[in-house]
Amino acid sequence: MIATTRPEMSVSDPTLYVAFELGKKDWKLAMTSGFGVAPWLRTVGSGDLRGVKHALQQGRRRFGLSPSVLVVSCYEAGRDGFWIHRALTQLGIRNRVVDSASIEVNRRARRAKTDRLDALKLVTMLVRVCYGEKRVWNEVHVPTVAVEAARQVSRERTALTQDQTRLVNQMRGWLATWGGRLPSRRRGSWWTTVRDWAGVALPAEVQARLARAEARLAGLEGQIAELERQQQAAVALAAPASALRQLVQLKGIATTSASVVLDEGLVWRAFRNRRQIGGLLGFAPTPYTSGKSEREQGISRAGNKRLQTISIQLAWNWVRWQPHSALTQWYQEHFGTGKRARRIGIVAVARKLMIALWRYVTTGAVPAGAILKVA
Repeated sequence: MIATTRPEMSVSDPTLYVAFELGKKDWKLAMTSGFGVAPWLRTVGSGDLRGVKHALQQGRRRFGLSPSVLVVSCYEAGRDGFWIHRALTQLGIRNRVVDSASIEVNRRARRAKTDRLDALKLVTMLVRVCYGEKRVWNEVHVPTVAVEAARQVSRERTALTQDQTRLVNQMRGWLATWGGRLPSRRRGSWWTTVRDWAGVALPAEVQARLARAEARLAGLEGQIAELERQQQAAVALAAPASALRQLVQLKGIATTSASVVLDEGLVWRAFRNRRQIGGLLGFAPTPYTSGKSEREQGISRAGNKRLQTISIQLAWNWVRWQPHSALTQWYQEHFGTGKRARRIGIVAVARKLMIALWRYVTTGAVPAGAILKVA
């Protein structure tokens, strides 16, 4: 999501601009008071907020600013998450969290890159943004503490499901090396009944490995089931007019998919238009036009991976369970013939569907022709 950049203050207002380059051991702070003023660099320990306050005091004195001067800061979103943003905000600092992938870089074949250079570059870009220059970078929408905590459930379930799939595929691979097959229904000590290519029972070592893998798989299944119960309980406790209850009322949208869509920001990111939703998804065209050369490079895919995955799944479910909706009719008309065309078209359905769901949960406008579940 691209944040609109507007001047935060008059160009004549004294301001201390600070850019953080975050590392595991220490943080680099690049400070300046505006255009034409050489940045000053300080280093503090990682997570040392007292050191940050002391460095800011030194910066004010160095640039001849009053102790109460406005401080504007920024740092790149990454491993440390958003606690730094909340800590800086509590100190009275206006902070911005920057999308690392949106920062402009030198396109030379080889360029110097150090924490010092990154901090100095970031602080000059911060000044440009605060003075009103647009499209310098993209900023990350910081979730509230409650929202960030709530989305751990859906993200953990996704991770556990991926671990489950990986483990099952590993067991299939182990058995394939012996000419055996993984049973579709596995009960009890099923590994003792599997036979190799010659019809002989598997070696004891292989059976022991399969037994341990099955125990891990049972643990994963139990944890997934517990998280699904939490999600179902959240739906039951949600208010009738809440976004979660509204989404699960649509045929083709289940509790898990609705939870992921909302946790990843369909509502709390406060989109202003459909283009911002497309930007978060990454399902946007990337034309290449230079001189006489003109071609389409395909969709960018530079978006939220979790939202991309669930939107494609929802699109296939929508086409199946909402055959009379306007969106499905459009899909069948334009992409109904040919397997390859259907795979291409489902991406367009996913983008249109996410926009329709956003309008539904924010304005109450039910997607055209959609069927609601019977209570």
